[in-house]
Amino acid sequence: MSGSEDKSAAGAQTVRRALALLRLIACGQERGVRLVDLERMSGLNRPTVHRLLKTLVQEEAVEQDPETRRYLIGQEITLLGLARTRRFPLLTLADPYMAELADQVGDTVFLSIRHGHDSICIGRRTGRHPIQVLSIEVGVRRPLGVGVSGVALLASLDADESTRLVRSNGARLEVLGERVEDVIARVDAARREGLAHAPVGLMPGTSAVAVPIMSAKGEALGAITVTAMAERLGAGRFGEVVDRMRQAVAGIAARWGQVSTRA
Repeated sequence: MSGSEDKSAAGAQTVRRALALLRLIACGQERGVRLVDLERMSGLNRPTVHRLLKTLVQEEAVEQDPETRRYLIGQEITLLGLARTRRFPLLTLADPYMAELADQVGDTVFLSIRHGHDSICIGRRTGRHPIQVLSIEVGVRRPLGVGVSGVALLASLDADESTRLVRSNGARLEVLGERVEDVIARVDAARREGLAHAPVGLMPGTSAVAVPIMSAKGEALGAITVTAMAERLGAGRFGEVVDRMRQAVAGIAARWGQVSTRA
């Protein structure tokens, strides 16, 4: 390999590492992510992580909280994102169905998609019930398998691929207090049942259920999640909520097929 090829390969590696760090930092949202956790999750050594972070901070792609010393996504990334405000056609198609579902069940409805090894919430609709469970914000990025949406998305894949993805997220899952084998077991159960259910949600006293949105080609377009106070997703009401969710995802998938055919 020539010197110029060596430099090109090294440059590409640096870009990939920087983007990997940005994705990890994005998972921290407003809490931020500690340097030690970035090292553990990225698999990079401290000098490399520190060097990349220094450059990203200089370019305002990353910020460091002066009190907690945690790293957060910087304003430059936010501003760059404004250039593609219509990047998610699925959200445009799904929004009316999400609004109707939220009105029917009375609770909060989320839309999530898979991006690489992560699930990302791209939409949210609140219902009419006086207590709404706003467990995550739009833009939340989590390793696949954390939360019912990620489990539902993994369950839409074949077992070998979903297991590979979970294991590749092992270090990140460990930082979040999740065991790889537990996640795989939840995915297997979701694949059998056609949905992912967490009787105990991310917040105490809450519950959540997610159903994947499958295209006519058998590909997962995303997942719809309903979160509510636990008693509202109990045995007496659970089946009705799931039925309405399945009607919504069927409508979204059909609409997607119509638009895709015309395109």
